[in-house]
Amino acid sequence: MLDWQATKTILGRGWHRRCPRCGEGPLFRRGIAFHERCSACGLRYQRNNGDTWMFMMITDRIPMLAAIAIMYFGFISSTWLGMGVFIVAAATPILATIRERQGLALALDYLSRIYFRDPSDEIHTAETYVL
Repeated sequence: MLDWQATKTILGRGWHRRCPRCGEGPLFRRGIAFHERCSACGLRYQRNNGDTWMFMMITDRIPMLAAIAIMYFGFISSTWLGMGVFIVAAATPILATIRERQGLALALDYLSRIYFRDPSDEIHTAETYVL
């Protein structure tokens, strides 16, 4: 098992859009399209299509929850302009951090692959946990 410092390192690498195992290879080709493998260590980022779906939903919904809570607990706009400014202010950080949040989702998936071992997963047959 990994200690807390190693877990923070892996999550930080994901946030910075780098390979969660080695921290060297980039995660994205362009836009939000992932590379299949790390160019430095060869880690396959997703074993199966959709492996990171749950983690992407979590990292997307938490920022949206903040905007919903603000609206529910007191933000009242009496004009269309005020509501438009609020929507832009809520959507901008969500859109500006999409690649970081997807990198974080890949890092969370990598951690789940470490903690919930599957003997058929290639990370358990090669040199693993390179930190």
